[in-house]
Amino acid sequence: MVAEAEENNLDYNTKCERWARWCTCGLCKQEYHGVVECALGWYCWATYLGRPEEDWNRCNAMAHLGNGLSGAGQQEDALSVQEVELSTLRRIGAEFGGSEDAILGVQNNLANTYEKLGRLESLRMRRDVYLGYVKLLGEDDERTLISANNYAASLIEAERFEEAKSLLLKAIPATQRSLGESDDLTLKMRWYYAEALCRDAGTTLDDLREAETTLEDTARIARRVLGGAHPTVFEIGLSLRNARAALRARETPAPGST
Repeated sequence: MVAEAEENNLDYNTKCERWARWCTCGLCKQEYHGVVECALGWYCWATYLGRPEEDWNRCNAMAHLGNGLSGAGQQEDALSVQEVELSTLRRIGAEFGGSEDAILGVQNNLANTYEKLGRLESLRMRRDVYLGYVKLLGEDDERTLISANNYAASLIEAERFEEAKSLLLKAIPATQRSLGESDDLTLKMRWYYAEALCRDAGTTLDDLREAETTLEDTARIARRVLGGAHPTVFEIGLSLRNARAALRARETPAPGST
């Protein structure tokens, strides 16, 4: 499909849609993950490795390989690929695909890997990527929303809950407008918002109730859209159980209390 798009000199958007088949199942329309994503990353890289360094498909294949390695838990290998990819894009320049948009995308992937390796620079890079996309594309663009979600997740991991909640309260409505209630990104944002509510040391009883309601609705939609075996569905379900336990503990009077 990609080769046909090249041969017929189809437009950029059509090429992107066809390229997405490397990442997304043509039947269920879900993104590949885990070892399948990694295997396809290697096959994609092998397919385009022989092309010139500035070739659009070769650049994307390197990105796909890095994401696949990270998705399969091979973080050190992913980091090596992503650092080379970033250096390459900066070297070849904007006329060959090393645009600001492309560089922000690689930095976002690097931040993912830094975080999985426990490296402190991940949070700073998340912030820089988010602010870069806001400046370049505006607050409602899908890439901006993805970077906002990633930045919020890092803020939660760093226990900066107020900042995470503030960011998500702004990003969730934009994501719902742009992508819909059932989109995977919308589900993740609502999940992260509930997590921030639950984990904040200053959370109130009303906060816990809001978290439980949010997670119940999010879990229901996620099971319908993604299927019960999807990793995101499992994680949302775990957060829901934790939220319910925390709420019940707060609602149950201590023995001997009046």
